[in-house]
Order: sequence, then structure tokens, then C-alpha cells
Amino acid sequence: MARPLKDQGKPKSAGRYSYDGLDRVIHEKARLGILASLVSHPDGLLFNDLKDLCSLTDGNLSRHLAVLSEAKLVEVWKGQQVGRPQTMYRMTQYGRQQFLEYVSVLENVVADAHQTGDEANVGRVRLSDELSPT
Repeated sequence: MARPLKDQGKPKSAGRYSYDGLDRVIHEKARLGILASLVSHPDGLLFNDLKDLCSLTDGNLSRHLAVLSEAKLVEVWKGQQVGRPQTMYRMTQYGRQQFLEYVSVLENVVADAHQTGDEANVGRVRLSDELSPT
């Protein structure tokens, strides 16, 4: 479960790049893809649609959905349509909140990397600048 993103009593300089809000359940590549798919489809997705969108095998998708379900990030609906069993997955309200907090932390990671990259390049001459004719 993600920790709150607020300052947790640490000095501002301590752990500047620790990113405590990166939830390990969400951070795994396949589960991140599943949640991104579900957040963009608030009414839910059928198992086979999720499998196609995330390029996962039945077994792999099932295992990741079980982890997400145990974490209360997704909910499952099982039913029948035209006599065929169908399973639909939808993000829970809690899951949506956790995912949005996770994305916010990722945005901080990207901003920090960009800022650090900009600071590292101050006063540097790009190789392409040195090679271009003047």
C-alpha cells in the first residue's frame, strides 16, 4: 500500500530521491499496464480485452489480477452473456485513488530527472554544437 505523500517527519534533504509513494504492487510492469487500461475504461474490461491490451497470457494476467484484487485495487464481476461465461474487471474507487497517487509520484520522478539533467548540462557545450560549422 502506498504511503502518504506528505513529509513524514524527515528533513527535506533526507531521502530526496527515495520516492516512498511508488507502491510495489502497482509498480510491476504488467500490473501498471492493467491498471492504466482499467483507469481509462471506468466501466471495466472483459478478461480477453485486458489480455489483448496488455499482451499477457491467460495465466500471467490471472495472477496479476489476483494480486490487484487482493490489494483491493480491482474488483471482479462474473456473469454470462449469450450463454458464455464472462469475467469483467473494474478498478475500485480505492484503486483509482492509489493509482492517481502513484502517477503523481512518477511525475515527481520525471520532474526531478529533468531538473537534474538540466542542472548537469549548465555550462556544458553539446558535442553537436562543437562539431557544427560556424
